[in-house]
Amino acid sequence: MAIDLNKARQRLAAKREELEELSRISREARATVELDQQSVGRLSRMDAMQQQAMAEAQERTRKRDLVRIEQAERRLREEEYGYCTECGEEIADGRLAVDPMAEKCINCA
Repeated sequence: MAIDLNKARQRLAAKREELEELSRISREARATVELDQQSVGRLSRMDAMQQQAMAEAQERTRKRDLVRIEQAERRLREEEYGYCTECGEEIADGRLAVDPMAEKCINCA
């Protein structure tokens, strides 16, 4: 079964757009937590710092996924997209539909 390369490009572009939008939206949540004397107290600041840490972790994941998108786009250009980087077998279209950046088949993942 041949992989639809146009569909793959569309999936990667859509995923890139989604990640960039989420990054833009969460910018405020990743900002430095300010000491607010009007807040309830130490627990409020700790909650804010925990939320900031979670937002930063999500941003790191988004950045890793953006790198994976770039790698998938390179594989597209080199006509290697859709083939497992481990064993060389074709990656199932269903797997690519769920994760268009997948570089390994289900057996090697």
